[in-house]
Amino acid sequence: MVSFIKTVLIDLKEKKQNLEDLHFILPSKRAGVFLKHQLSTLLEQPIFSPRILSIEEFVEELSGLQSVPNTELLFRLYETYKSLTKTSEQESFDSFSKWAQILLQDFNEIDRYLIPQEHIFDYLNAIKELNHWSLESEQTDLIKNHLKFWKRLKEYYVAFTEDLLRTKQGYQGLIYREASENLEAYIENNSTTKHIFLGFNALNESESRIIQGLLQNDLAEIYWDTDTAFINDRLHDAGLFTRAHKEHWNYFKNHTFDWITSHYKESKNIQVVGIPKLVGQAKYIGQLLEEINQTNKTLSNVAVVLGEENLLIPVLNSIPKTITKLNVTMGLPLKYVPLASFFDYLFSIHKNNTKSFYFKDVVSILSHPSVYPLFKVDAGNISSKLVTHIQKNNLVYITADDLLKHAASHTELINLLFKPWGDKSEIALKNCSTLILRMKTNFGDSKQSNSLELEYLYRFHTLFNQLSQLDTSYKHLNSVTTLHTIYKELLSLETLDFKGEPLEGLQIMGMLESRVLDFETVIISSVNEGILPSGKTNNSFIPFDVKVENNLPTYKEKDAVYTYHFYRLLQRAKNVYILYNTEVDALKGGEKSRFITQLEIENKHKIKHSIISPEVPIIEKQLKKISKTPLVIEKLKVLSLKGFSPSSLTNYMRNPMDFYYDKILRIREFKEVEENIAANTLGSVIHNTLEDFYKPLEDSFLTLDHLVSFKAKILNTVTKHFKELYKDGDFTKGKNLIIFEIAQRYISNFINTEIESLKAGHKIKILAIEADEKIEFPVESLDFPIRLTGKVDRIDQFNGVTRIIDYKSGKVEQNKVEITNWEDLTSDYNKYSKSFQVLCYAYMMHQNSLITLPIEAGIISFKNLNGGFLKFGKKESTYSRTKDQLITEETLNNFEIELKKLIIDICNPDLDFVEKELD
Repeated sequence: MVSFIKTVLIDLKEKKQNLEDLHFILPSKRAGVFLKHQLSTLLEQPIFSPRILSIEEFVEELSGLQSVPNTELLFRLYETYKSLTKTSEQESFDSFSKWAQILLQDFNEIDRYLIPQEHIFDYLNAIKELNHWSLESEQTDLIKNHLKFWKRLKEYYVAFTEDLLRTKQGYQGLIYREASENLEAYIENNSTTKHIFLGFNALNESESRIIQGLLQNDLAEIYWDTDTAFINDRLHDAGLFTRAHKEHWNYFKNHTFDWITSHYKESKNIQVVGIPKLVGQAKYIGQLLEEINQTNKTLSNVAVVLGEENLLIPVLNSIPKTITKLNVTMGLPLKYVPLASFFDYLFSIHKNNTKSFYFKDVVSILSHPSVYPLFKVDAGNISSKLVTHIQKNNLVYITADDLLKHAASHTELINLLFKPWGDKSEIALKNCSTLILRMKTNFGDSKQSNSLELEYLYRFHTLFNQLSQLDTSYKHLNSVTTLHTIYKELLSLETLDFKGEPLEGLQIMGMLESRVLDFETVIISSVNEGILPSGKTNNSFIPFDVKVENNLPTYKEKDAVYTYHFYRLLQRAKNVYILYNTEVDALKGGEKSRFITQLEIENKHKIKHSIISPEVPIIEKQLKKISKTPLVIEKLKVLSLKGFSPSSLTNYMRNPMDFYYDKILRIREFKEVEENIAANTLGSVIHNTLEDFYKPLEDSFLTLDHLVSFKAKILNTVTKHFKELYKDGDFTKGKNLIIFEIAQRYISNFINTEIESLKAGHKIKILAIEADEKIEFPVESLDFPIRLTGKVDRIDQFNGVTRIIDYKSGKVEQNKVEITNWEDLTSDYNKYSKSFQVLCYAYMMHQNSLITLPIEAGIISFKNLNGGFLKFGKKESTYSRTKDQLITEETLNNFEIELKKLIIDICNPDLDFVEKELD
């Protein structure tokens, strides 16, 4: 394959052109590197390098103006807006910036296409007045203000461009307009300079006039890169612009149109592959490159063209290790580096100008990789201690002062991060810059190992310097929200350039970087509708019909530009891999591009179309097993001396692995901040409140006076326990207030049931509240002692019958405290755990001779108070009625047998801890 650039250079050499005197004008800077390389391969002796410029550089030179960054233009335009608008009608800079960006784009388009300003602005104003025509004689204030804006557009444009021209500066469109006006003077002063334009396609009116002017004066040659398949087919968008140039430029009436090639019809291996998700495409690109690398000696003729910039990092991570030489031309957007997320968090907590911050935002900042090392001390890390303090004390909203109490050694850093900015941009900028310097200092002398992080810091330091200069020069960044908006605008324009081999190895680029370049093997990703091409977007104040009337580009022309780029990549290629996302997305993806459909309909090449579904291996669920090593047995012996509680035994019944993690390894579940009061906190509050009420009444009968006095204390007692358990969490509003009210309601309803029982003539004697029990439980087959321990919520006598009561704040039904077969008691946690617990309490009380059989044991469910006291019972069969609800000696003997079996299972060294599948 002979590339387009090389073909042009060969032609110039054959025409005996003095190459070092030529001025090459290219669509992009990137193409200039390849042009120099190809030129070196054709020379027999050294020469001075010819002048190589991108079209933007050439036009800027021709105009005599200096380009102004887009963000600064926004500030300059606001200055103009303020000078022409009454103070009472002026919008804030933040509000202005939202629509001014669009206005700048429209000014740009109008100037690049040399549209008469008077004409188009008057035309737009007339259209808007027609749109708001009404039979009403008086217009509303809203319509008046709207029309006033359109009338002023011309004034804004004239004043803005005059201000820029006074300082010899301009935006791209103004530079192009000035360049076209300066063309005659340029031709006179450069009458012997030969310009070579190559690889152009879509030209704006200004570029078109400049090139035609140079051609007509014999000061230029132009080389097009198109194909007969595109230019001869009047419906083919890849040839839309070149057909127009060929037909409408006077120069081509007397000169040949170079060049129309026939490379596209040559045999090609085209594969269209549908792959789900971006990461799927990245992985597939890695596989393709590995295959290509095995068959090709070099990858210099292989290009990966990315349709979406956010695919860059996944692709780089998917490149095989065998590929050592590559070049990335598109750059990594700065908004994707880790440091960008830190400043996003920082702006998000400060732009609302609050003194207290949501705990998740605070934890995100304290735990961020860029900040965490700054809190390092000899004894550990202050950041970790602060996060633990927030979680332990249930702090949902935190102030800087709260953090300072626990991080006195890092006062300055805490203030930089969390002291309110007071909605002042200068404080925000100063703090951000100081933080960057602190991060840089923290890296110390280890610059080599942290070179990438230092590069990130340098780029952000430069960005905040730009913002500081803009703030100093224009004084429009008068709020943190406005600063954040401009920060994001600047950030979106910044990229980190990669170091690589520009002429060797694999080339990774975006679609626009591929202009003028040719490769034998091309891999194009994200060829989906809405991406390639981008489709209908109307980010403009100028209506579609007005654009058509004035020959301004619409989405149709923009789609045609991408059609040309897409087909030009295929033109000389031999192997083409076109990848698209099959995953349906709300906004984009899922629908393959019209380019693929067009290739299939053209039927000029045999296209292999396939859809790749990721191979999801069938992973058989393997339940975990833990052997009881001598060390585990030792831990069990220690645990047995402390005592097995009913809850720990039911935990083993539920899943032996949970028992192992909790009791043997002592791994506790991570405790997050309770943003909303958890169910276990609600249960603890109810238990503790009832303990406060009933504990003083042990060994005495309950009276109506007691219960009435309890009701008066509910609010204060519940509040006290919520403060103890929920720490500094707020339960005065929202969902937490509802839970707080529910706790009071549960207790009040329970006391009401007690009152009803006493009024009905029943006698209730409180025997014990929250009674701690511990017993020895000898198991003959074990050579170490076993103890049982537990806390019984309530033991009372109801009309002379002793009851063991366990409180449950959740909902429990009668069938959860019934059993049919004793053998099943320890086998099914969901069915029998409640029965097991109350029997365990009864067994311990009986062994300590604290109760006389028979007794009753059961549950009071606060969510099912209408069910009353839910007594344990034994049924003859699943469908029979409960027969025995009294716990006798026989009941406890049967329970003891099952309990021993369970403890033997736990302590048996030959029986592994085996995970259970949970529903």
